[in-house]
Amino acid sequence: MGYTLILCEKPTASKAVAEALADGKPTKKGEENSRATWYEFSRDGQRFVVAPAVGHLFTLKQTDKGWAYPAFNVDWIPSYKANKFAAFSEPYFRNIENLAKDAKDVIVATDYDDEGEVIAFNILRFLLGRKDALRMRFSTMTKEELIGSYEHAMKHLNKNLIESGLARHYLDYYWGISLSRALTNAIKVANKRFRILSTGRVQGPTLHLLAKHEKKIKAFKSKPFWEIELDVQVGKQVMKARHAKDKFWSKDEAESVLSKVKNKDAVIRNVKKKIMTQKPPKPYNTTSLLADIYRYFGYSPQQGMAIAEALYQAALISYPRTSSEKLPPDINYKKIISALRNQKSYEKDAVSLLSGMLKPEEGARTDAAHPAIYPTGEYKRMGDKQQKVYDLVVRRFLACFGAPAKRESQRIELDVAGEIFFFHGTKTIEAGWTALYGKYAQREEILLPKISAADRFDVKKSEALSKETQPPPRFSQGSVLKEMEQKSLGTKSTRSQILQILYNRGYIIGKSIEVTELGSQLVDILEKNVPDVVSERLTSHFEELTDSIETGKVDRETVMAEARDQLVKTCDEFRKKEKKIGEELTKAVIATQDKQSILGTCIKCSGTLKVHKMWRTGKRFVGCSGYKKGCRVGFPLPREGVIMSTEKICEECKTPIIQVFRQAARPFRMCLDITCPTKKDWLDKSKLAKAKQESRAATKLAEQLKCDCGKSFKSKRALTLHKKTHKTSE
Repeated sequence: MGYTLILCEKPTASKAVAEALADGKPTKKGEENSRATWYEFSRDGQRFVVAPAVGHLFTLKQTDKGWAYPAFNVDWIPSYKANKFAAFSEPYFRNIENLAKDAKDVIVATDYDDEGEVIAFNILRFLLGRKDALRMRFSTMTKEELIGSYEHAMKHLNKNLIESGLARHYLDYYWGISLSRALTNAIKVANKRFRILSTGRVQGPTLHLLAKHEKKIKAFKSKPFWEIELDVQVGKQVMKARHAKDKFWSKDEAESVLSKVKNKDAVIRNVKKKIMTQKPPKPYNTTSLLADIYRYFGYSPQQGMAIAEALYQAALISYPRTSSEKLPPDINYKKIISALRNQKSYEKDAVSLLSGMLKPEEGARTDAAHPAIYPTGEYKRMGDKQQKVYDLVVRRFLACFGAPAKRESQRIELDVAGEIFFFHGTKTIEAGWTALYGKYAQREEILLPKISAADRFDVKKSEALSKETQPPPRFSQGSVLKEMEQKSLGTKSTRSQILQILYNRGYIIGKSIEVTELGSQLVDILEKNVPDVVSERLTSHFEELTDSIETGKVDRETVMAEARDQLVKTCDEFRKKEKKIGEELTKAVIATQDKQSILGTCIKCSGTLKVHKMWRTGKRFVGCSGYKKGCRVGFPLPREGVIMSTEKICEECKTPIIQVFRQAARPFRMCLDITCPTKKDWLDKSKLAKAKQESRAATKLAEQLKCDCGKSFKSKRALTLHKKTHKTSE
């Protein structure tokens, strides 16, 4: 007997859907300890099977061979066949393939956005031989909403979402494969080297944005200035008062004013009060949530999205990929806040909100698929990181319903020997929404006693502070997401991934984002020779076009035709300068590698400690340039991640301290000596013995990669080739 097959995007979602819709308890089927599992249940006498994908089960792949560019001959193939890193998806693929045979009807229950629609559409057409199905649409994984989305299922998939999603996949593949291939070929043509460099439709412009800002920082020239500051006794407080001129660009002028006010009393000249009204914050969309997760907790955008996704799958918050800043009434504000009242942390604030009218503050941005991010009111035990993000979402949601906050600021003007100084006082008159937002809305309170004009105060201290103007601040991982959103670079779903790719490629480093030498030179070379590759305007234009496909204003093929024409033009322009670009890229790569390979000075012989890599095994180690003089210093290195020198020395072992940037993880610092006392918490005795063995092996390897002429090499192969062509002097 046939059954209705429900397709979900992830295993956790398939379990939630089955448990929500089943008349009783659903049965888990499949081999024990296997990924190829599914759920079966009955509802109203009908049989259902819920099977999960694991994201995209199909991906684009070039259909012909070769490294020509641009590459437009692509087709969809199973992800596990296209990439060894996607091998984990094969059991899910086989699972749905087998279950499709007896499926009478199909319901799609993937995430309702362009990615979810493409995932479902590809499964339908390639594994089930169908082009359409019923569609469950939901923004939370709560039982109530899942039942409602089943009972009011849409009759068709959203064609515009499918077309928009497909267009983005094709555009990203065309640009990514073609331009990365062009860069790699350029190096090969120019210098017979093979070094894969990558860029893409959004990667290039985002790196350009960051590199442009990096240039401003590096070009900035500090100027000295002086500030005159007084310590004024105001009641029981000592207030810092600054000169009204703010910055003195002449030291002589500053010292003249300082001499004039020294040992003089301060007289109140004027008291200006101002009441400021602060509106409640807007609800979270994806970008603002990820920015605040980074701001408050330091989790990278990719980590933040993973945590938010886990909370969504657990039915604790709504769908976290949305552009909307609006909370529609149909999510039932009163019901959610009433449920939050049952959690002790929010009980008091929920009760206060329920006593009044519930009308949220909202922003201008909208999203046709999902509302702004909000808590469902449900609660389950969760890990520390999830608890932090959950609390942030709840507090933001409650704050949206709060009253405006009122703050009073006072500007106190002082006359000191005819020179004007001022200090400020600030206090909250009405907390409003800030009380609901809790620790995320902390404001400085500077409470002053009653002050009137002509009051006289003692000046306890006066000084001229020597300072310098500062360069523009670097982007943080949160602020760059907002900048990308403002410039229409990427989508709410892809921006955090793009940022992580730039880290993985070694183009950017650090929490306060710094563009590496390779990243800066890559942008300079492309901007000078093929500016379209890093054009923010061009990328924004195609983002607008794909959005127009979603709203039905333009069809996919029209957009794809324009994209192909543009890419052909860009690649033709690149090909004309291929050798020149290749030569410049090679110089940039070599210079970057040389710079990054130097980690510091050897404590034994004062030689240079450099990174080496075994071409056959991929293992990295540190060797000393003083090998010819008998130095045998060597250290093992982490196999994964970009390694950078910090130009600092460990106080314990006196070896250089390095910083390691790893994919989807926080960077960490370590000294080179694996047996250093600073690592006592890292290693137990057995690991320590292994570490010492690795250190000895690194030293031995360093010896093996030195020629008697004193030259060092990064691999045995390079050393062998050198010895064949080089006659060692006696």
